[in-house]
Amino acid sequence: MKPINPVRSPETGEVVLTGDVMSDSEASSLSGIRILEGLGASALAELEKACKWRRYVDHEQIIDRQSDSTDVFFVVEGRVRIVNYSLSGKEITLEDLTAGSHFGELSALDGQPRSASVMSLDNCLIAALSQDRFLTLLQGNSEIAFRVLRALAGIIRNSTDRIMDLSTLAANNRVQADLLRQARSGLIGENQAEIRPIPVHGDIASRVSTTRETVARVLSDLARQDIVERKKNALLIKDLAQLREMVEEVRGE
Repeated sequence: MKPINPVRSPETGEVVLTGDVMSDSEASSLSGIRILEGLGASALAELEKACKWRRYVDHEQIIDRQSDSTDVFFVVEGRVRIVNYSLSGKEITLEDLTAGSHFGELSALDGQPRSASVMSLDNCLIAALSQDRFLTLLQGNSEIAFRVLRALAGIIRNSTDRIMDLSTLAANNRVQADLLRQARSGLIGENQAEIRPIPVHGDIASRVSTTRETVARVLSDLARQDIVERKKNALLIKDLAQLREMVEEVRGE
């Protein structure tokens, strides 16, 4: 995916939201958003009315890095990718988010410019909540505030792990570590996991700063060792313990 030029207001020069704006009658529910779980029906309905609802097509830019917008976004349908770009234009994938997730809370909390760009990965339905309404929500609901804090803690932990991996692991080991991270959300029993959809070589390469060829070679090696198996719609990790041991051995854990 190549960088997409931001859309800017001709009057102010600021980056504005793209996507097709939905009418009130088309707006959907926020009931599937994880940080809002447990919110009463009336409070949820008020938030839904306060949101700006937009649909985005495959690979359309949602927000641009360094833009001054401060809304918080809820992924109601589809998937989005959080990315940055090097000076040469190389894409660096930070995280992929699925329906039920949220993003944009950093700028809402500190008022600073966006730290990354966000693109749709398929057809998406996104609800944007203003900074004021988001902060009011946190001030009036401690459980939601704690969920946001836990999400931020997760971002810090994940970033720390990736920095350590980039600093200490060879490229093939970084690919193995990335597979191990992805496997955590698709556990099957104690020693197997499924990664859905099947990881794209270029996406893994972007996350761990290597080449598609290296990713392909590592996956082939793991398949020959009977640690992974490519299925129709998923990559099956057949021996999670062995994959974990391979990563921990080079990490020195």
